[in-house]
Amino acid sequence: MDNLAKKLRTDAQAIDCAVSEDLDDRIRASLQGITPEPLASSKPKSFSFWFASSLTGVAAAAAFIAIANLRTPETVVTPPMPTPTAFVLPMIELKAKTAVLTAPLEQEIKDLQSDIKKAEEAVKQDIDRLF
Repeated sequence: MDNLAKKLRTDAQAIDCAVSEDLDDRIRASLQGITPEPLASSKPKSFSFWFASSLTGVAAAAAFIAIANLRTPETVVTPPMPTPTAFVLPMIELKAKTAVLTAPLEQEIKDLQSDIKKAEEAVKQDIDRLF
């Protein structure tokens, strides 16, 4: 940042600009001819000003609503929808027999019960051997 500031200063000093006497006189005359405007008074606005501005706002809103409602809506032409027809399913002859699913489960229960009896006997034999 310091190098930039130095560079800008040297560039500014290198600029050779001369203002003519005629231009200088015109600038002074225009500056002297200006009179400063008095500051705007800070006293509050009167009730009539407030009422007039409120009435103008209401009138503008009413005009906008009226103009918006006067527009004719655009009509969109839609093609006619095809009439729905009933979907007919073909009749299929169902020939179903009930499955007998309990036989494999009964066999599994018997196998599990026999496994449990074998395990109980093995545990009893182990206990008798130890004690």
